[in-house]
Amino acid sequence: MFLLFLSALSDLKTNRIPNGFILLGISSGILCSILAGRNLLTIPASVLLAFLLLYPLFQIGVLGAGDVKLFVMIGCFYGVRDLAYIMAGAFVIGAAFSIGKLITEKNARERFRYFFAYLYETGRSRRLKIYEEQNQDDHTYCKNKIHFAVPVLFSAVCRMGGLF
Repeated sequence: MFLLFLSALSDLKTNRIPNGFILLGISSGILCSILAGRNLLTIPASVLLAFLLLYPLFQIGVLGAGDVKLFVMIGCFYGVRDLAYIMAGAFVIGAAFSIGKLITEKNARERFRYFFAYLYETGRSRRLKIYEEQNQDDHTYCKNKIHFAVPVLFSAVCRMGGLF
């Protein structure tokens, strides 16, 4: 949990999650799973689930590489079921953060217009493209971004606390 907290802080401060945190988390997760007597076949299953579900979102620019790696790290600690709950919770919490951001930035109309134009173009061309606006300056990028490591942290805390 401490590494998730540090990862969220790093994401907020630098827009990056250091690979060192991820590697330490993966190593710790495997060691903790072994010591807890967890079936070692469930570790690759959890890791593979996280990667296969989230890598396409990374490919189109919806998630950052650090976000995908965070879930891979979590998969080393938890089984498939717990990981699925944490992933679902993170997306629900992330959606709430996004709604809050749309309200505070007062750009919901602009963002929905871009989203539906993206969906239309993707459907029309039948090809996925990167989900980002071209020629975005840093201010606009920050206005439209949420730091997904924070919802991941909140979701993991909620799951550990038995809230879902």
